[in-house]
Amino acid sequence: MRLAFFSPLPPQRSGIATYTTELLPLLAGRHDIDLYVDNLPTRVPPGAAHVYNAHDFVWRHARNAYELIVYQLGNAACHDYMWPYLTRYPGLVVLHDGHVHHSRARALLSHRRFDAYRTEFTFSHPDIPDAVTGLGIRGLLGSLTYFWPMLRVPVLTARGVAVHNQWLARQLQDTFPEANVDAIRMGVADPLSNEESARVAIRSKLGFNNETVVFAAYGGITPEKRIPQIMLALAAVVAQFPAARLLLVGNEVSHYDAKTDARTFGVGDHVTFAGYVDEVDFPRYLAAADVCLCLRWPSTGETSASMLRCLGARKPVIVTDLANGCDLPMLVTPWAWTLSHPGPWGDGTDEPKPIGVSIDIVDENHSLKIAMQRLAENASLRRQLGEQARLYWQANHCLEHMADDYDRLVQSVARRPPRTPVLPPHVIENGTRQAQKLLIPFGITSDVLDC
Repeated sequence: MRLAFFSPLPPQRSGIATYTTELLPLLAGRHDIDLYVDNLPTRVPPGAAHVYNAHDFVWRHARNAYELIVYQLGNAACHDYMWPYLTRYPGLVVLHDGHVHHSRARALLSHRRFDAYRTEFTFSHPDIPDAVTGLGIRGLLGSLTYFWPMLRVPVLTARGVAVHNQWLARQLQDTFPEANVDAIRMGVADPLSNEESARVAIRSKLGFNNETVVFAAYGGITPEKRIPQIMLALAAVVAQFPAARLLLVGNEVSHYDAKTDARTFGVGDHVTFAGYVDEVDFPRYLAAADVCLCLRWPSTGETSASMLRCLGARKPVIVTDLANGCDLPMLVTPWAWTLSHPGPWGDGTDEPKPIGVSIDIVDENHSLKIAMQRLAENASLRRQLGEQARLYWQANHCLEHMADDYDRLVQSVARRPPRTPVLPPHVIENGTRQAQKLLIPFGITSDVLDC
């Protein structure tokens, strides 16, 4: 099948860029795939027939139509270029976040398209008071933005929607009963490669010895990753286990000063900032960890690829107890250590095999401290959870699982007719009206622009 893929690619610092480069080689033997990007990469990733600038899509599609167009859509600026295409050329929209309000608002408001933002906000959430859209225009919604995901345009125009967990699929299907929503398994590449030698080398480079218990968090260093709460818990842990360290791997952001928080909580000497690490070096930094912290709040219903990489790397994880992770087999209530869910192991057994610890957001500070202390002191528990984490990844989240689900879904979605929902005018405008306005002062009219 001839497929057009819209996705960011490396060197863009996007998890979805890495996701696409890992997925393509597995789909290449089954489909002929052309990639359409906002910025051309220096090299064509394995599995792609060609990589084109998105501006070339319209004429190429008109000359030799693709059987299906796949949009890898997330809540980030690197996906903005896809929106004009996904509304005019409906295809399979793979939603990596159950929320696009932040990116969509930024795309519209940064160009002072206030009326378009107000209209699209109201289109997605018809019962919203006008005063709330006004707050959004002024940038005053803050965390309240999470209440209004602004998904109606991409979901209703798509021939099919895919997400990476069953909980989000059910939520979207309930919200948009006329849409076709499927869950496909998230898969990540095997992160284990010369694990022990990589662990020794990177820990030595970072200044960790054999006695150091390394807690690590990966991805953007933001408050949403609960970095302040992790540092607060770390302060309590190092009082009992001075060898404990926190490794932060990822970009720092302008709106949060993690280094100041580390000093404020008295753990400045116990936190190592590794900065951004590319996909080649990432497994080495995974190998350095003893426990991975994959906390998130607020959440957009996403499935964390970095958490799955931690599981594949044989690392126990500490996660926030969220509805979209309800199928993960986790130890909960750290003082009781009961099992939350046996988990879909895929091995025909119901034996409970926890892979980490789940933290109730309401009791976060208390529970996180207990979980980190217990894992710091108990190497045997860390090893047990880590081994089970690896088995869970093998049973559910290998790249082959995701490729199989993609193959099934693209075959199904390609047979569905395009959707023709009624959309806000600014979404379907093609620019001709603006061009005609620009020509009026020169006394020029052109029927060529009427399309």
